[in-house]
Parts: sequence; structure tokens; C-alpha cells
Amino acid sequence: MADTHSNPSPPHPHPHPPSVTVTETDLSSTLVTPQLQQSTETTTTTTTTTTGFNDVVEEKQQVSADTATAASSASSSSTSNKMIIPHNLLSFKEESNKVSDLSDPQRNSLQQLKNLLTGDPKYEVSIWGVPLLKDDRTDIILLKFLRARDFKVKDALTMITNTLKWRKDFDIDALIDEDLGDDFDKVVFMHGYDREGHPVCYNVYGEFQNNDLYHKAFSNQERTTKFLRWRIQFLERSIRNHLHFTQDGVNTILQVNDFHNSPGPAKRQLRIATKQALQLLQDNYPEFVSKQVFINVPWWYLAFYTMISPFMTHRTKSKFVFAGPSKSPDTLFKYISPEQVPVQYGGLSVDFCDCNPDFSMSDPITEIPLKPNTKQTVEIAIYETCIIVWELRVVGWEVSYSSEFKPDAKDGYTVIIQKTTKMSPTDEPVVSNSFKVGELGKLFLTIDNPTLKKKRILYRFKIKPYSD
Repeated sequence: MADTHSNPSPPHPHPHPPSVTVTETDLSSTLVTPQLQQSTETTTTTTTTTTGFNDVVEEKQQVSADTATAASSASSSSTSNKMIIPHNLLSFKEESNKVSDLSDPQRNSLQQLKNLLTGDPKYEVSIWGVPLLKDDRTDIILLKFLRARDFKVKDALTMITNTLKWRKDFDIDALIDEDLGDDFDKVVFMHGYDREGHPVCYNVYGEFQNNDLYHKAFSNQERTTKFLRWRIQFLERSIRNHLHFTQDGVNTILQVNDFHNSPGPAKRQLRIATKQALQLLQDNYPEFVSKQVFINVPWWYLAFYTMISPFMTHRTKSKFVFAGPSKSPDTLFKYISPEQVPVQYGGLSVDFCDCNPDFSMSDPITEIPLKPNTKQTVEIAIYETCIIVWELRVVGWEVSYSSEFKPDAKDGYTVIIQKTTKMSPTDEPVVSNSFKVGELGKLFLTIDNPTLKKKRILYRFKIKPYSD
């Protein structure tokens, strides 16, 4: 695959780029007496110059969702209404795929494995569209099997042999082009890339709350087998379409597992099918996952995780990251830029940009921390006539938002674009707007957080030409 993902580049600099000033006002004094507000509130101002887009302002805080320590059992979690998340193993760091970066014993193991495969007709095949022998991409394939077996050559050879047999029995070559329908398209889908360029796959277990869909997938063994074939087909196509199998390319996928509204342990057939799929993937798709991020994790998943963890290797479990509902967006943003995260998960990305065709996943976002009882004002100074378009959201809202344009001319009139509005979690997740700038001035976007919760502002804007 020739094309590789890279961080999106900003557009060509605008002749007169706007400057952005972010002003933070501490409103905590209002909790004492309203009369003291004017004299005691504190303001912090930061100014940056942009080229039509925005420099990223990141909140310097540790995302703790993936490091929470288990302190009680799942049953006590249910009683106290507090979810305890399993403590992560040592966090996995993806190794280099360059042969020159391997240790001497690892290089020797790779060569030994090649020698064992060479000359045997049963290994003169292709796997994931890559010849198993005598191809520039072969080393990447073989390293996946070696790493899955701790560079034990005989164990890696056995795994390759078993995988080839399973692929033949499962008729993978025919499966690639088989029409299995689109019933499960919302259950599993690819969307965007993470901060390191890995494609991201979302697994949405809550879709199985739909009884009709659950019946189609798990009502009998034949349908369960068809669902597993669909899942394997999806993975095969994703591997061929998104991975490069090159030393400097992207060779793994980041998996996001969403448990929001998941049916839970009561759905026995789903539980069984999940275990079957896990075993198939671990046995036949080694080292294809860079990270497993579990979001909106409910308390009952602890019991399920305890049940399936013995079937997983230590290396597999080291790739796991867990986050409860309140920490899910921040955890995703730790690994995936907000412009690449779907709207339903707290980001600004939509599949086809129907809501705002001016923006796409390649348009970067500015992130600003919003402290409790504070007000942030984003001031964009505009130096020419134009059309400015912007998007803004605060994950979970519970804030007030307003926008206005103030001309620089002393006799100019302030234009209220959107009056101060209380935004609730049930409102539209993203505010999209535009304004025709006929005279020089400043656009003000104001967000007031009256809650005791830390929040995060995401916004981006574009300058477009405008003529009378």
C-alpha cells in the first residue's frame, strides 16, 4: 500500500493571518459574595498568532482512567455505585520493525525461521496479501509470529503452520469477496488514525441492545458462525486496506471497545461469541493490535475480564487501557487527536462532514482546558474582510456559550452572533457557525463553566475569501 498516514498539514498561510487571544477568568469569587466579583476575579491571557488554524493548547493533566487500581470486588462496586477498573499491566510499547534494530539473537531467530520455511511447498503461499517468502514485506509478517511466541523459532513455526491450516479451513480467500450484508456495519467500523498514525477500529457492543440485530447474530449456531465470518472478513479487509507491512510503515491497528449500553453478561450467546472471536484473533492474527482501549467500562466487565484473561497472553494484556464513562473522552484524546475522534465519542469528526462541509479530519483542533468556575474567552482578531467559519464543543457541555463580533472602529456596533445560551448534554454536540466580516474587528467566543468539574474546549476555525 503506497500511501501512508501522516499528521495533517495546515493549509497555505493566509496573507493576513488572524491572531488568537485566550482569556481565562476565575469566577470562584462569585461563590463568596456577588458584590466582590468585580474586585476579586482573576484573569489570565495567552496570545498566539495562527495561519488560519490554531496552535494546540493542551491541558497538562494525567489521564488516570488507564491507571486506576482495583480496590474492591465487582459486587461491592455495584453496591456502592463506584466502578473499580483493573490495574494495567506494564504498558506496551510497540517495537521497531527494522531488522537493523533487532538484537543479534532476534535476527538469528528471524533467519532460522526463514530457513525452516524455505523449500517447503506448503509455505509458498500469500497471507494478508503478502507472500510468506521472498518478498520485501515478508520480514514484517514473520516478526509478528516471532514476537507472539517470544522469538522461540519452533513455537513461531507451529503458529504459522496452524494459522495457514485455519485460513484454509475457514476459506479466507473466498471470504474476502463474499457478500455478508451490511447488518453489522455499526457494530464495527474504521474511523481515522491515532496520534502515531495507526488506523482506528471501533467495536460498539451497545448495538446489540437491538433485539433484532442480536437475533440475527446469535439466535443459533449458524448465525453465530456467519457473524464470526463477517467479523473476520472485516478484519481481513482492514488489514489489506490500511496496513503497509513495511519497516517504516504502519503495521498495527488501534482498537477502541465501547461498552456504552452493552447488553452485559446476561446475553450468553454474545459472551460465548466474544470468547470465540478472541481466541481466533489471538491464535491467527498475531501482533496486529497496537493498543486495546476499553471505554465506558461498566462494573460487570470486571467479572467478564477475570473470566477471559486466562486465555490471553501477558503481552496481549499489556496493551489494554480501561476507562469508565466520565474519563472516556479524555482517554481517547490521549491516544487520538480530537479531530480524528467521532462526534459521538467527544471529538469533532463525522463520517461525511454533512453537518459542516468546511471541515474534515485533516483540519486540526485547538484544545483548551476549562477549569471549574472559570470563563474562557477566545478572541480572534481579523485583519481583512472575509468569511470566518468555526466549530466548537465542550464535552458534556453544562456550560454557557456566546459569540459576538466587535469592530475596531470606535463608531462600530457589536454584532451578537449567538446570545448567551446554557448548553446541556442533550444539546447538539458541536456548535457550527460562520460570520461575514465586512470591517476589521474581533470575534469573541465565550464559554462559562459554572460547575465544579474540569472540562475541555475543542474548537477550530477557517478564513475564507469574501467579496461584496
